Amino acid sequence: MKAMIFAAGLGTRLKPLTDHMPKALVPVAGKPMLEHVIEKLKASGFNEIVINVHHFGNQIIDFLKEKDNFGIQIWISDETEELLDTGGGIKKAAHFFDEPFLVHNADILSNVNLKALYEYHQASGNDATLLVSPRKTVRYLLFEENRLCGWVNKDTLQTKPEGFIYQPEIQKEYAFGGIHIISPTLFQYMGDEWTGKFSIMDFYLQTCKKVRLGSYAKEDLQLIDIGKPDTLAKAEDFIRQNH
Repeated sequence: MKAMIFAAGLGTRLKPLTDHMPKALVPVAGKPMLEHVIEKLKASGFNEIVINVHHFGNQIIDFLKEKDNFGIQIWISDETEELLDTGGGIKKAAHFFDEPFLVHNADILSNVNLKALYEYHQASGNDATLLVSPRKTVRYLLFEENRLCGWVNKDTLQTKPEGFIYQPEIQKEYAFGGIHIISPTLFQYMGDEWTGKFSIMDFYLQTCKKVRLGSYAKEDLQLIDIGKPDTLAKAEDFIRQNH
């Protein structure tokens, strides 16, 4: 099974830790974030992984060499010249993927069963399946009959895509979990208007009327987004509790 890990981010919220290293190599409970994610993917049956790099990318390449690629096949998608955001990063790496692949942020820890998520996607007929949960947030993805239809900011009532009408009585509200499965069929919708740097979430929301984008809702999802220094301690507690 194949996967892609986003490790190219600048990690600005984790400064000063990221002044001299990429966010993906910031240690959590004695190991870099990236190592935790690779080990979970490997244990779940993923043995071919693409990792995109940009900020201190050579440090990630050296780290992987030092670890002998964790005994699996790992390729680098080099974004040193231009950081392409999530959508652009996926499109740049498209040639690696001839089968459904899992996309995972390097700074996320969760209790989700990745193999179960992958198998659910395979049986669903979706072009992409997004891990979601009912956790309380401000910005929600909205689904009708398990299909992505829009987005709302509950504080401002801003909605996406343009012209979308928020109808809470018929739409299910979920928070995105930063993990998704994509089938290669998705790439046919990434035409010339989707080139260079773009967000995969913007792409999902602009194309959701024609692209089959489903949800995998995990009600008891435990998820740590290691975005800021104060979440590092929470992440270490999470790792201790789940090992």
